[in-house]
Amino acid sequence: MSLTPIAAAFSDLVLRIFRLNGLLLDAGDRLTAPSGQTSSRWQVMGCIDHMPQTVAAVARTMGLTRQSVQRTADLLVADGLAAYGPNPDHKRAKLLRLTPEGQRVLTAIEQAQAAWANRVAHSLRETDLQAAVQVLAAVEGAL
Repeated sequence: MSLTPIAAAFSDLVLRIFRLNGLLLDAGDRLTAPSGQTSSRWQVMGCIDHMPQTVAAVARTMGLTRQSVQRTADLLVADGLAAYGPNPDHKRAKLLRLTPEGQRVLTAIEQAQAAWANRVAHSLRETDLQAAVQVLAAVEGAL
């Protein structure tokens, strides 16, 4: 069976996203390295920035496995950047929250990311980026 033209276009998009994901993870690792962090740690820290969440909730938000988020969360806790606390809705599923040191580190990463985003986005058109966001949201909905 051969791909229809739209399925071929979708397949091309998926391959571009895979390549872009690798590039973004590399860029994220470079952005977080001065703070002694990684892209995966940054992602978890960003998820719990405004509100403590369970590991399972972070995993759902990020589209990751609970086990991988659990490993990252445990490392953040061991480094004093996050802490587990009681969850009024569930006795066993603790809430993960940033510590003041974790907030300081996340703020430094976010400042570096803002400067990086401004540099990268300078050569792009805002309308193109908005259209790309809409396409990706539609693909996410279709999946």
